Amino acid sequence: MSLRLGYGTNGLTDLRIDDALGLLADLGYDGVGLTLDHMHLDPVAPGLGVRTRQLARTLDRLGLGVTVETGARYVLDPRRKHGPSLLEPDPDDRAVRVRMLVRAVQVAADLGAHAVHCFSGTLPPGTGRDAAWQRLAQALTPVLDAARSAGVPLAVEPEPGHLLSCLADFHHLRRTLGDPEPLGLTLDIGHCQCLEPAPPADCVREAGPWLRHIQIEDMRRGVHEHLPFGEGEIDFPPVLEAIADSGYQGLTVVELPRHSHAGPELARTSLDFLRAARPQTPARTQAKPQTQAKPQTQAKPQTQARTQARTQGQPQTQARPRGRKEIPTC
Repeated sequence: MSLRLGYGTNGLTDLRIDDALGLLADLGYDGVGLTLDHMHLDPVAPGLGVRTRQLARTLDRLGLGVTVETGARYVLDPRRKHGPSLLEPDPDDRAVRVRMLVRAVQVAADLGAHAVHCFSGTLPPGTGRDAAWQRLAQALTPVLDAARSAGVPLAVEPEPGHLLSCLADFHHLRRTLGDPEPLGLTLDIGHCQCLEPAPPADCVREAGPWLRHIQIEDMRRGVHEHLPFGEGEIDFPPVLEAIADSGYQGLTVVELPRHSHAGPELARTSLDFLRAARPQTPARTQAKPQTQAKPQTQAKPQTQARTQARTQGQPQTQARPRGRKEIPTC
């Protein structure tokens, strides 16, 4: 199966959203990882429905697929990075994040997105891990209900430094919740290099049945820093081959959230790098005409099919490496 490549808007924050999408379409990307943030489809500003419909028309005109991402640093609280989280001691604070995630699910359904991304948040001071896991499970329940109704998978990302930081933690959450159908995984390839015990290509193979979204960048072992391709330690051809062989149908999105100052150039060089590193496939169109229509009306059924697709057996749960709590978050 051929790879579908995208680029994250969190690496293009100096561009207006229409300019960012036009750039990606002109370069030949298949889609975009859309982070809901104050500069790109602000999820808390008035008129979200109208702005979402406008964006859907733009994506359709440019022929771009989309994943909705919710990792904006200060969109809900201008003074607390990623706050409030799903782990807050105050239930009213947790509810703020839950409402935003439910809103993101609706945005994803309206855009024909193939998944909604989220993460757990860091462990609050004075909170035990058992209590934090209980809060996380309770907070995600209404979001999963919304995802089930909308036919859009909720793809939870293991994030270094967070409560849910690795693949073993994802499986812990999955079992705690009873393996609900809408729950899937966002796999960040750089994070695998950073802290997983298995090589990134093996992580892809082990995570295959639950893959709903993939982020990709270079990284070094033990250092949570998203790097342009070629500046880290990852051997990418085996990783891309594993993704292609996994049956995953969504976007593989370049994730460079600290490089917006060079976003347009990195978008170009990242696509060149991934095209050169990916497995050889039959002839593929290099660039899409901007008039090509995105099959938006088919997005929701395809999303439901991907959510229901499960292979037999479960990936082996890996032991978590020590010392990962000291790895900073993005």
